[in-house]
Amino acid sequence: MDAEWLRKLCLSFPGTTEQIQWGYDLLFKVGGKMFAITRLEPAPVCLSFKASPETFAELTERQNIIPAPYLARAQWVGLQTQDALGHDELAELLRESYEMILAKLPKKMQEAIASGRSAGRAGRGGAGRRKKERSLEVAKKLRVGKKRKTRR
Repeated sequence: MDAEWLRKLCLSFPGTTEQIQWGYDLLFKVGGKMFAITRLEPAPVCLSFKASPETFAELTERQNIIPAPYLARAQWVGLQTQDALGHDELAELLRESYEMILAKLPKKMQEAIASGRSAGRAGRGGAGRRKKERSLEVAKKLRVGKKRKTRR
């Protein structure tokens, strides 16, 4: 799993947006609510996402998977290594995370996302342009992160 694979997967879910927050954390959101977080620089946890209570209990018993720092009380798990889960299993778990967050959104917002209308905060003008600008900013930080890793 790398950041580009993760971006491609998460952005394939309807209504998903990305945002860099807290320095070098790349957040994936639906309807303004987070469903996955990854670090763009080396850190003890490389990916965090929401899990169901049953999945949370099962995953945290595995090696290199821990309750996510600051988010464990909301049943988020954190992967300590990029290979803690296989691509197929991780893709399925991220889809479940997305669907859990989507299900808690107001019905009107869920309908807007399902119909392909603006998924962020409905009614904002220029949201498409801002989303494109944020995507360019994320891509730029990804390139910077790769350069930093190669220098070390």
